[in-house]
Amino acid sequence: MLRFFGPGMVIVFCLSQAFRDVYFAHAFQGIDFFLVILLAFSISAVLFGVVTAIRCPVEFARMRSELPALIWMNVTTALAWISYFYALKHLQPSIVNTLHSGMGPLTVIMLALLGLNITKPSAVRFGEYVCYAGLALVLAGMWWIVLSGRSGLAATVSLPVGLAGLALLMLSGASITISHLISKRLNDRGIGAEAISATRYVLIIVIAACAGLFNTQPSGIATTGELIFLALATTALIALPLYALQVGVAHTSPLTAHVIRALGPVFIFGLELLDGRVNYSAYTLLAIIAYSIFVIASNLVHGWKSEPRATPITPYAGSAVASR
Repeated sequence: MLRFFGPGMVIVFCLSQAFRDVYFAHAFQGIDFFLVILLAFSISAVLFGVVTAIRCPVEFARMRSELPALIWMNVTTALAWISYFYALKHLQPSIVNTLHSGMGPLTVIMLALLGLNITKPSAVRFGEYVCYAGLALVLAGMWWIVLSGRSGLAATVSLPVGLAGLALLMLSGASITISHLISKRLNDRGIGAEAISATRYVLIIVIAACAGLFNTQPSGIATTGELIFLALATTALIALPLYALQVGVAHTSPLTAHVIRALGPVFIFGLELLDGRVNYSAYTLLAIIAYSIFVIASNLVHGWKSEPRATPITPYAGSAVASR
């Protein structure tokens, strides 16, 4: 049963992110998303910092010995979440999540082709490359769906805002993938999910605090009760699910975690129809289905034991694939 624990935690994250994305996509129309960032990640850092200090304080010392990795994990995490929330404010939640998640396996492959090994090298089957090519085409098709106004979002998005949101989603997906790969390496070196969750958000908290100090626009929160409710929502929908994902990543290979997360957009698509800002779009649904098919197929090909041989990627060929 333990072998299902990691994937199960990733599934918990997938279900919770559907509520997260739909709720905050609506909330961001009136609330500054930097306030949400500040609340969510401050709570997470404090909560898991206390847990680590009580249960295993030696992991903080281990983390100090991994300072370069910690810095890069903070940078990539901050880039990922700020970019993601900007896109979520302006674009349709299911498309935002699909483009973000779809960049995961494509980023792993690109790192492999560049010969950048963050975790242990592995091998990629020819069939996987076919699936990833199909995945790339689906993501390109989603750009067309958004920019042509066929996404189902009731409000019209200007071309500059649409292009910015789409580009930032590419950055978001790539950055969070690298961040997870770094955290996976730290897990392998004896640093637990609690210590990582306590330290990976330092930079994004500082950025959000500075944005709040220099922001001249209203935050969208008028009363203490609204602030408390928002804090509870960020804890339940962001902080705790992110911990579940961190635990899942620690017990699941990177690409497998991304494949499981491929089902997330399906849940989001169904839930977002309850939001009056989003209408049904057959184009979006077909793109999400195609996306899910390609990533699930890639996982099946990777695990297909009857496949006669895989195409190894070695440093001599100038590339390597991060372990799954």
